Amino acid sequence: MSITRRAFLKSGALAVVGTSAIPGFLTRSVMAEVASATATRKKLVVIFQRGAADGLNIVVPYTESSYYQMRPTIAVPQNRVLDLNGYFGLHPAMASFKPLYDQGHLAIVHAAGSPDMTRSHFDAQDYMESGTPGVKATQDGWLNRALGAEDKQHAAHHTAFRAIALGSQVPLTLQGRVPAIAMSNIQSFAVGGQGPSAAPINSAFQSMYDESTDALLHGTGEEAFNAVKMLKEANPAQYRPAAGVNYPNGEFGNSLRQIAQLLKASLGVEAAFTDVGGWDTHQNQGGVDGQLAARLQDFSRAIAAFWLDMGDDAENITLVTMSEFGRTARQNGTGGTDHGHANVMFVLGGKVKGGKVYGRWPGVAPEQLNQNRDLAVTTDFRQVLGEATAKTLGVHRLDAVFPGAQLSRQNFLNFL
Repeated sequence: MSITRRAFLKSGALAVVGTSAIPGFLTRSVMAEVASATATRKKLVVIFQRGAADGLNIVVPYTESSYYQMRPTIAVPQNRVLDLNGYFGLHPAMASFKPLYDQGHLAIVHAAGSPDMTRSHFDAQDYMESGTPGVKATQDGWLNRALGAEDKQHAAHHTAFRAIALGSQVPLTLQGRVPAIAMSNIQSFAVGGQGPSAAPINSAFQSMYDESTDALLHGTGEEAFNAVKMLKEANPAQYRPAAGVNYPNGEFGNSLRQIAQLLKASLGVEAAFTDVGGWDTHQNQGGVDGQLAARLQDFSRAIAAFWLDMGDDAENITLVTMSEFGRTARQNGTGGTDHGHANVMFVLGGKVKGGKVYGRWPGVAPEQLNQNRDLAVTTDFRQVLGEATAKTLGVHRLDAVFPGAQLSRQNFLNFL
């Protein structure tokens, strides 16, 4: 059987990405030490809402008359919003988020977004995942660079599960020189899949890396097979969420459930990524009910379930949500909204100074809008990710993570 490294990396449930030789994997004798070292290490979980979520109907400026004038049929009525601070309110479908906000675990950053003005989903997503707005040539992701720039004292030990993505391939966010693993289903996580048809692939690839003199190929193979062994020892099939925790059925809920499994198994996870689609509401968006409401209910319930499932471990977790851009302040002729600019980001965590809406609010009166159509950006998304990165992963060299952003602790919002 002819199997190339490129074919292996592009197929199956496993993807490992790196541009330098991967160090020899940890032996069984030091696994206990790694588990101990990583048990108290902070973890960063990143969720990408693909399709451009409508931040104005997610966190509603319900005291502004312009909001209702511009959205005559899809605005959330004042008497239906879940009040946050007397000015903003959550969409009623996000009732699962309200206790997290009230308890001080959930912070909200409104009017956040990219300084680049593109309205292309593809370009905007790439810019946010690379962390370099307007620069198409960037080949790696901000989260991968963040892991590479960790404070050395913080980054004492690493395992094959240091960076994971729940999905069919490693997203741009995690691509780069730090190895990352992607999996769609942790119970079937294996080189080349599982079952009788997978055996020849496993054997052929293992033989290939055993005999190879290519440092990168050998390291990648060793990392891959030991990751499989390590996960099997954690026995994910026996996992049960914490008492009373029910994840929503569906791909997103299942992804967060599996991230919780990996985090609780002490496998050395430092950064986890997943995404969720369905936010491109050009038509029939709905207000209190409808398309967006259904998406928001699933989204908030899954994250709330993840938070409760983590229990005491949630103290060391920071979860950040992001979307490529927001949507127009005015509804369109088909009961939806078109591609906009600024949006809302959520930050959830044990160390988060929640119960507050952060950022400078620009307003939604016509004269306050960007190009007379969108919520204006007042907080660069890199400020939010930069603070989460610095205070969760121990990164001090933010210029290496977000080149050109000129980030510093002085311009943090201090939600952590």
